[in-house]
Amino acid sequence: MGDTRMKNNFLILAIIGLLGCSTDKPPEKQYDLILTGGTVVDGLGNPSYRADVAVKGVTIVSISREGLNREDALDVLDITGRVVSPGFIDNHAHIQTTIHEHPLAENFTRQGITTILATLHSGDQPWPLDEYAASLRVVPNVGFYAGHTWTRKQVLGLENRAPSEDELDKMRWYVEESMKQGAIGFTTGLLYVPANFAKPEEVIELAKVASRYGGIYVSHMRNEATDLLKSVRETIRVAAEARIPAQINHHKASGISQWGWSEKSLAIIDSANAEGIDIVHDLYPYTASSTGSSILFPQWSLAGGREGFAARIADPEQRRKIESEMVDIFTKDRTGGDLRRIQFRVLPIDQSYNGKRLADYATDRGLPNILETGIQLAIDLQLKGGFSAIYHAMDEGDVIRIMQHPLAMIETDGDPVSYGVGYPHPRSYGAFPRVLARYVRELGVLSLEEAVKKMTSMTADRIGHKNRGRIEEGAFADLVVFDPETIQDQATYADPHRYPTGIDHVIVNGKLAIRAGALTGERSGMWLRGPARR
Repeated sequence: MGDTRMKNNFLILAIIGLLGCSTDKPPEKQYDLILTGGTVVDGLGNPSYRADVAVKGVTIVSISREGLNREDALDVLDITGRVVSPGFIDNHAHIQTTIHEHPLAENFTRQGITTILATLHSGDQPWPLDEYAASLRVVPNVGFYAGHTWTRKQVLGLENRAPSEDELDKMRWYVEESMKQGAIGFTTGLLYVPANFAKPEEVIELAKVASRYGGIYVSHMRNEATDLLKSVRETIRVAAEARIPAQINHHKASGISQWGWSEKSLAIIDSANAEGIDIVHDLYPYTASSTGSSILFPQWSLAGGREGFAARIADPEQRRKIESEMVDIFTKDRTGGDLRRIQFRVLPIDQSYNGKRLADYATDRGLPNILETGIQLAIDLQLKGGFSAIYHAMDEGDVIRIMQHPLAMIETDGDPVSYGVGYPHPRSYGAFPRVLARYVRELGVLSLEEAVKKMTSMTADRIGHKNRGRIEEGAFADLVVFDPETIQDQATYADPHRYPTGIDHVIVNGKLAIRAGALTGERSGMWLRGPARR
């Protein structure tokens, strides 16, 4: 009898325990997050509309014009009066081996950027690429390319010559391995040493490798100034002969002599597409570029690195030849002979000049603001390690014309930076908000829907990730919420370390990276693999 009573007591306690457990656990909500009351700009160019957007896990699961029940979500953000669009996709930024040092990528994230593509112009490539990419725990999604410059350095160093067939095979192997490891495509920086030493035939052969794996070809062209049109044609040739889709990074007409040439370069692009050659382009919304001092010199003079350059400068005949070619570079490609157009980003030998102009450096040494001064100072500084600079050498008419072209997309060409450290180009802080503020709201050269499409789905489609860059049910929940009336880039050439305003929330793969203007610390970015690893 006692055993029976004890068993009954245990049974009662078990039932009570089960009942207790069932009441402790709340029922699962249908959605993780609802964005309610906002205007949807879907990233596909369609007219905007009012709707609620619901997220579950990493996915957009519902878009309702009638509205959704707030009780169905764990979290609700009222975004009345705001736009919700796909998170912005940066077509080109210099993150390839440094993004792990800036896991929050704050200067990008605060622009509404949720994906960054590391096209590799002149820098190093992570290797092994897949190990580096898979190790990242960062806010934005990231994608990587096989870099021509890095590949060439592995085989030829800084030598100014064509590869032998065996050496070319080694370069093919590096590109192939990069593609197998998840590269999106093959990218070149033909303006810079040592890539500048490559003939088109070398580039074509390596692009063919990427093409076999379904990749694309992206190029910082050989010249964006006096040989702009020739360089566009070279890019088209690579696309045609390698049978690979091509893209021009930061399309521009640099140098006063070339202002207006974008009309010609765009006509060449249109003609190529009409002939069945797939070529597109992107740009950043500024009239100044930024790069190292090496671009002020004929590239042949830089072969062999600092020692090779110093030896040539020490030779009177070679120095005269270098100086002669620098006249054209200064006057036609960059400054028009005005040293105020060269603004130091970083002058390693004297960082008190960071942010100041080459003209200031000349004045402080009692030298006039003339072409000859600029050439001699550039040579002297290059011998001492060089510098990086902002070059004020473009016209806004070209920027607008390129931006309005139906095949144009948006990039930053920026760097991951620490707030207040160094003197970056303002594009690192403000490129995407600037498009929406200046070119949509102020100048009206793009509609809001057009601009967002250029900043989202066009790039996602280009890299083969058609489940991103759009607000559709089933797409990844990369989203940005902003006020179209107040969004504004704040970074300037004089004061670059300034975050944009008007962006409320940023969501990466369903997680809030920015909530009500504040970073959350969530690192939900994914590695966007290339075609061989999807």
